[in-house]
Amino acid sequence: MSYLRNLMEERGIKPKNKLGQNFLIDLNLIDLLLRTAELSRGDLAVEVGCGTGSLTARLAEEAGAVLAVEIDADFYALACETVDERPNVQIIHTDVLKNKNELHPKVLRTLEEMRRTANCEYLKLVANLPYAVATPVITNFLLTDLPFERMVVTVQLEIAERMIAQPSTKPYGSLAVLVQSLADVELVRQLSPAVFWPRPQVSSAIIRIRPNAEKRAHVGDVIKFRTFLRDLYTHRRKNLRGALSALPSGRVAKDEVDRKLLELGLDGTCRAETLDREQHLRLSAAFG
Repeated sequence: MSYLRNLMEERGIKPKNKLGQNFLIDLNLIDLLLRTAELSRGDLAVEVGCGTGSLTARLAEEAGAVLAVEIDADFYALACETVDERPNVQIIHTDVLKNKNELHPKVLRTLEEMRRTANCEYLKLVANLPYAVATPVITNFLLTDLPFERMVVTVQLEIAERMIAQPSTKPYGSLAVLVQSLADVELVRQLSPAVFWPRPQVSSAIIRIRPNAEKRAHVGDVIKFRTFLRDLYTHRRKNLRGALSALPSGRVAKDEVDRKLLELGLDGTCRAETLDREQHLRLSAAFG
C-alpha cells in the first residue's frame, strides 16, 4: 500500500471510484489468483483494468502472451512503463466495452491478432476486475466463440453470490441462470475490504469460471437465451404467467401462455427464480 501511495503521489494520480479502481495489495492473494489460473506458455492471458501493471508483469512471466486493457490514460502510461518492453505483452488504451451488451471491437480484433501471432491455444481471463464492469465483461466474454479455458477474477462478493446461487434463494436470477448454463463456476476465496487500496465499502471474492462446451451446445443460441432471460426478469416480482404475458419482445395472450405452460408442466403462479436451469431453457425455447 505504501508503494502504491508513493507511486501515485509522484505521478499525481488518484484512484477513481467511478472506474472501480481498487488495487489488490495482498501479495499472497495475487499468488492465489495466479495459481488458480494455472497459466502455461500455451495460454493468452487477458487482463481487464491493468492499473499499475504489476499483475500484468506477473502474467507475462507465466503466459505465452498477455493482452491488458486499461481505460484510464494515467494508469495506461504507468502500466506500459512497468512491463517495459516485454515482447509478449500488449496493452491497449480503451474501454473494454462498446456498450453493456457488447465488447469493444478493438479488444476483439486485438485478441484475434494476438492469438494468431502468439500461437496460443487457449485464452484465460485473469484480472482484478473493476467493479463497474465485472458482470458485463464476464458475460460478454462467455457469450463469444473465443476459446476461453477459464476466467479467474476478483469481483464484488454480491456478484459472486449471484453467479453461484441456486433456485429459490435471494441471489438467484438471470445472471446465475446464464453463467451456470454456459460454464462451471465456483467461489475460490472471499476477500475482505482490507486487502484492497483504496478500501472498498463491500467484500469481494475470487471466482473461477470454466466454460463448458457441452452446456453451451445444450443452450444453442446463446444470444437469444441471454435476451430471453433479460426480458423474463424485467418483471421479477410478477409470477411466471404475468412475466411471460408482458415480455418486452412482444406481449403474449394469457390463454396462449397458459397453454404453453401446461405443455411444459409448469405452474404459472410460481416465480421465475424458483425454476432451475433446464426449466429456463425449456421456457426460452417455447417463448423466446
